[in-house]
Amino acid sequence: MSVKISVIMPSLNVGRYIKQCIDSVTDQTLKELEIICVDAGSDDGTLEILKEAASSDPRIRIIHSDKRSYGYQMNLGLEQATGEYVGIIETDDWAEPCMFSRLYAAAQGGLDVVKSSFWFYYSVPREKNTAFSIPAKYTAGVFCPTADLKEGSEMADFFNIKPSIWSAIYRREFLEKNSIRFNETPGASYQDAGFNFKVWACAEKVRVMQDAFLHYRQDNEQSSVNSPAKAMCVCDEYREIERFIGERFTGEKKKMLLALMVRLKYDSYVWNYERLAAPLDREFARNVRDEFAADIQNGYAREEYFPGFKWESLKTWSADADRFADEIERRNNRSVIRKAADKIGRMLKRG
Repeated sequence: MSVKISVIMPSLNVGRYIKQCIDSVTDQTLKELEIICVDAGSDDGTLEILKEAASSDPRIRIIHSDKRSYGYQMNLGLEQATGEYVGIIETDDWAEPCMFSRLYAAAQGGLDVVKSSFWFYYSVPREKNTAFSIPAKYTAGVFCPTADLKEGSEMADFFNIKPSIWSAIYRREFLEKNSIRFNETPGASYQDAGFNFKVWACAEKVRVMQDAFLHYRQDNEQSSVNSPAKAMCVCDEYREIERFIGERFTGEKKKMLLALMVRLKYDSYVWNYERLAAPLDREFARNVRDEFAADIQNGYAREEYFPGFKWESLKTWSADADRFADEIERRNNRSVIRKAADKIGRMLKRG
């Protein structure tokens, strides 16, 4: 059988969800798959469920990872992949049966990447799917992210779309040619951000679809996105992105990608700051202040990649992390007060 898509499935103690996930992949209407399950030492029954599935489906291969690192697991899977394209399914999520047939059909003509939308999936307190909407200007046809989008804010907005690396397929030769791999940091901590940046930086032929096929689970309490303990892990990804840019690009494209990196880093670091509880939030802000100061001093940060208020906020952060934190808190408090006032106003009108 000629393998059209290698589906890499990293797992670690997802026993509650793994059967629904693996069934959704084995039941795909596109049959020319190889299913590479990379388990990092599950001890909750996950591995047993995978072994049972493998006993009845020869397309399934199980690889044992000796490290609990999402990036390491994914790289093990990429090393073993033989398909024309590579897909990723995280094992607390699940896919519609037509997902890979639709993505593969859209990739014909040698596209580097085909990316689709997805659903935010909730199983409690009741089952619910909420579609993620991709701006229509990115779904009109095949394009190159670093050539066909307007340099500056438009390009930054595209790179800033939620990574959702599991709602896409990637031409395997494209990944290999550009040495696109995951950062092998411990655990599961933002490795999708670095992988996604590398893909968009190198891809020449991309198609984005508004159709949604993947159900992205939001109620797994063990998910890394729910872990405040990883306060500084996001910084590892941006160091990896800067390394990749420095090694692979020169001239104007290098400058453009460094400017994109700083804009995305600002947005990611603000998000990280706002999710952290005190005193971790201010500690984080102080720890990364020098990064932004160096970005401005080195000329990596460029004003045209930022909306005005974000540019001013970046400059504030690079000079005084506590003043930046005070401004964020004032802004957020005003937002809360404004929302409360609007709600009261609507209630009074109805009354």
